[in-house]
Amino acid sequence: MDKVKNIEMNVSQWEQLLDKYLTDAFHLGVNLVICIVIYVVGRKLIKWLDGVIKKVMTARNFDQSVSSFLRSLVNVLLTVALLMMIVTKLGIETTSFVALLASFGVAAGMAMSGTLQNLAGGVMILLFRPYDVGDYIEAQSFGGTVKAIQIFNTVIITSDNRTVYIPNGILSANTIVNFNDQTNRRIEWVIGIDYGTEYDKAKGVIQQLLDADKRIQHDPLPLIAVKELNQSSVDIVIRAWVQRADYWDVYFDINEQIYKTFVANGIDIPFPQLTVHLADTNGQSKNPN
Repeated sequence: MDKVKNIEMNVSQWEQLLDKYLTDAFHLGVNLVICIVIYVVGRKLIKWLDGVIKKVMTARNFDQSVSSFLRSLVNVLLTVALLMMIVTKLGIETTSFVALLASFGVAAGMAMSGTLQNLAGGVMILLFRPYDVGDYIEAQSFGGTVKAIQIFNTVIITSDNRTVYIPNGILSANTIVNFNDQTNRRIEWVIGIDYGTEYDKAKGVIQQLLDADKRIQHDPLPLIAVKELNQSSVDIVIRAWVQRADYWDVYFDINEQIYKTFVANGIDIPFPQLTVHLADTNGQSKNPN
């Protein structure tokens, strides 16, 4: 009889324990669903708020470089707050969680030194402004238009439409070429003509082409001069100033016009040639021609 009672008590205890586990599992499942909903809604709210900040800053003509940096910073801070809310909903003690993050931060601080350097580099870029959003720059073997200055990276779009992320720490500590900093740019061409060609004739043709192009500035005046007496050509250097926006159009147009005009006026543009002398069996050289 006592054995039967003991068995009944054990079954009852197991049933209570099972009920407790099922109840805890149900609550955990509900909390997980709620956390998923909080995350999805929170991300949409963060995205909406980012759009509102962007509109406000655009309406007030806020600087694009600072705007992109601040929007990126707000996005990170709100995402961290959202994750803290989810952790609290799951029943994890925030104080212990913060302490865990602090201890982890000490351990990961050295590993994240590069990230902190990128953050500091972003602040330095905003302070000293070596470039702004929309500028065309060259850095770290890449050239492109600055799309955004984020907390840790600068985003540029290359001429062939590639997106490149360059760490701010590297940019703030290395050479940057900004093509938008100056209003005017100087174009340089080097054109070779055959030896024996009348230099004054070639110079006159080039001068006419430069004078006819209204995009080329005449203050300072364009330069046309003999740069070098090369092995197979007389190299003429041409230097002219244009507005920044006209640089590539003028460069390609003048190249094409020089070639067509030289051909029409009988001015030859040389190409590398090699003269080969053959030796007969007696050791005497012979010209193959």
